[in-house]
Amino acid sequence: MSHRLIGNEANHPLAIVVESVASQLLMKHPAPIHLEVDIDLSLRLPVDSSSLSQLIDSLVRQAIGEMHEGGELTITACETPTGVEIEIADTGCDVDQRACKLPMIAAAMAAELTWQNCPQGGCAVTAKLPVYHQAQRRAA
Repeated sequence: MSHRLIGNEANHPLAIVVESVASQLLMKHPAPIHLEVDIDLSLRLPVDSSSLSQLIDSLVRQAIGEMHEGGELTITACETPTGVEIEIADTGCDVDQRACKLPMIAAAMAAELTWQNCPQGGCAVTAKLPVYHQAQRRAA
């Protein structure tokens, strides 16, 4: 996987990581998909960039796999009191018409994933990532 960033793993802007992973996947997709990333540049990675890249890669692949004729992909994120939530919404089919696969990396990151239908059509998956604490890792 070529989504590796160099430097302080927890200091990269989340928006940059998300956009770089999604853009690479969309360039390979045969149908045109409009990408919109709406993430504040001050929001930083809640986990290491490699793990987050794997999760975003898996969820974006699932989303674009549902848009055979093209469509729109919107990725948003916000900080919550318990961590960071990332939502990937697409204009593909409804949630009950697709396989909602839980990537193995999500379990390793203790991420909670929920899928729901979008009001305008399509589906969104929300990944809730708990705050990563260096002290917890050392204690383990």
